[in-house]
Amino acid sequence: MDTHDIYLVPGFFGFANLGEFKYFGHVRALLKEQFAAQGLRARVTVVRTHPTASLPRRAVRLLETMAAAPRRRGRVVHLIGHSSGGLDVRLVTTPGVRLPTHLDVAQLTDPVRSVITVVTPNHGTPLASLFNSLLGQKLLQVLSLTTIYVLRAGHLPLSVLLRLGAIFAQLDNLALNSAVLDQVFGEVLADFSPGRRRAVSKLFGEIAQDQSLLAQLTPEALDLFNALTHDRPVVRYGCVVAQARRPGIGSTMAAGLDPTAQATHAMYATLHRLAGSIPRGRLPALTRPQARALRSAYGRVPDARANDGLVPTRTQVWGDVVHAARGDHLDVIGHFGAPTDHPPHYDWLATGTGFEIAQFTALWGAVVQYMLAR
Repeated sequence: MDTHDIYLVPGFFGFANLGEFKYFGHVRALLKEQFAAQGLRARVTVVRTHPTASLPRRAVRLLETMAAAPRRRGRVVHLIGHSSGGLDVRLVTTPGVRLPTHLDVAQLTDPVRSVITVVTPNHGTPLASLFNSLLGQKLLQVLSLTTIYVLRAGHLPLSVLLRLGAIFAQLDNLALNSAVLDQVFGEVLADFSPGRRRAVSKLFGEIAQDQSLLAQLTPEALDLFNALTHDRPVVRYGCVVAQARRPGIGSTMAAGLDPTAQATHAMYATLHRLAGSIPRGRLPALTRPQARALRSAYGRVPDARANDGLVPTRTQVWGDVVHAARGDHLDVIGHFGAPTDHPPHYDWLATGTGFEIAQFTALWGAVVQYMLAR
């Protein structure tokens, strides 16, 4: 019986584990459950990557994780990357790729049979330029920290949400105030236990040392990346894409009357507007099967404004469209609003899209079927 080794690679929200928060916790559990239901053995490994380091450095971390695992006979390897993690798995399987490591790349990746990118900016995202500025990097830290807090505790204190709302209201004209960002970061961090504060400080210390990734996620940089990387012929490449509800009266009402939900929905509306600012001419051409899959899922091929809150839907497409979801950037890995489930699912932003456990199960069921297809 084949043993399936599955490696899950996080994106620039790459805090794989921090306290009770598990980046891929819900995905890992569901994958193991679905493989077991089919009488198959699966080992699921979460890669502890460098959150904002360059793509080659992140790819080396993936290789190091693969090299440290026992190599069993008959094993089949699958690589799944969420967000920018999808670029890592594409890079590491590029034929003849040269990476800054002494490891034998070809030998380690020889058993790979499928590569799946999940809401990956395969053709870039406009938000990368924002996050790559000095103030943008601080904003990303605040966004990352508040996401950790929400997915651990369920919601942010209202005082923090009001401050965040004021920050996001200024994003359109880039009039960010560094002092306000520092205040919000400090206020949220102070609510963590001493042990978690040390873990957070270590995480963001690592981020401060290397932020090369952000410049590499722009549409222009991804043009170069795509010109230099190639799919391996013996590997099946697929993608999971997502489109969240377009902000408006309907999404505002669907987000609910809770003040915290409304505050995060306002933040989402700004991010959605910025992520949807990609010029129409920058959208990649689609193959007929890709266009057909998107049209089947959404009723039409998504336009330039359609996105998951961080990445334009069209730029997420690479290879076979495994699944097209109606959800946001973190919904697809299990971080949506279902706090009474066991274990609970906490949402990072209220989008009013309506992504729930049924959609989550269907998405990852499609991924499992893609991995097992011959």
